[in-house]
Amino acid sequence: MDIRKIDSNFADAKPTEDGFIYYNVKNAPFSLEGLPFYAENSGAYYRLPLTITENEVNKGAIELGWHTSGVHVRFRSDSPEIMLRAKLHKSCDSNHMPRTGSAGFDSYFKAPGKKMLYNATVKPDPGTVDICQLCGVNDTGKVCDWIINLPLYGGVTELEIGIKENFRLLAPKAHKVEKPILFYGSSITQGGCASRPGNNYTAMLCRAVDAPEINWGFSGSGRGEPGIAELISNLDLAAFVMDYDHNAPNTEHLQNTHEQFFRIVRSKNPELPIILVSRCDFHNIRQAQVENNYLRRDIIYKTYTNAVESGDKNVWFVDGEKLFGSDLYDSCTVDGVHPNDLGFYRIYRGVLPTLKKALRAALLPKR
Repeated sequence: MDIRKIDSNFADAKPTEDGFIYYNVKNAPFSLEGLPFYAENSGAYYRLPLTITENEVNKGAIELGWHTSGVHVRFRSDSPEIMLRAKLHKSCDSNHMPRTGSAGFDSYFKAPGKKMLYNATVKPDPGTVDICQLCGVNDTGKVCDWIINLPLYGGVTELEIGIKENFRLLAPKAHKVEKPILFYGSSITQGGCASRPGNNYTAMLCRAVDAPEINWGFSGSGRGEPGIAELISNLDLAAFVMDYDHNAPNTEHLQNTHEQFFRIVRSKNPELPIILVSRCDFHNIRQAQVENNYLRRDIIYKTYTNAVESGDKNVWFVDGEKLFGSDLYDSCTVDGVHPNDLGFYRIYRGVLPTLKKALRAALLPKR
């Protein structure tokens, strides 16, 4: 079906010199996900409400709201090639993370009867904000499901998807898990330092269970403020993964915020599955840090046991000490803290069984 015949917004769309028709992803039939306040923010690519102030959350999180971790576009098409045209919010480079992760895009596609698989990576040149690159190839001749993941850092201000002329552009299928899974935490949650967006553990988990993702990882800025907990408590979620251990400046801060944060979310959502996670880079060459990690884990575990003892049947604990495993655990980071792709994969494998259990429990009939 020609989208121009069913949506007048596309009536004037014409193929460019390269043979593609470019569509703004903010319009139907695309599904733009990962922005829970999209309507209130008048269509801005901003993860938090634009009305938020430093009375509710720290300045770092306010700025990092423009970073598009967890934001993705879904659609279906039989176009043999998919193009991406975008303008970055800013050029975002670091000395320990690939640009393909911090400022790049990647795509996944699912052919009929097949699994969802990685397809291509958009690799912006250093220092550039304007992008026009091939972001997918479909040689099946069939309508396939597509996911385009936006950059983990930096964000975008404009994004269009190019479809070859005379090929179909259709709305995506519904997710198996209808409501989103929200992840709150640190730079690790945000995706530092994955080689591309789809390799963040949060993205892997949501693809595995086929659920929308909301990523509220804020580098250095996941401080567990009550204002953020209040925002989360008002969202309609399938599950909540609470993973901000790394950004609590010390054990005292973690002690003073962790259970309070949990209780704020739980008070309005008595049956929401909540997964509490302690830091993944548990083993460190500095023994004093390892000892500190045990103290921090005990604080998080106490939040869990207090909830269970009070009758909470919808809370789970994931021990970060076990996430990197025992074999080559020292090969799981780029700097002793931030996971590389191996590290993110192991976090994904470590959290997935608990997430599946939590989602199944949420679907059980209530007595």
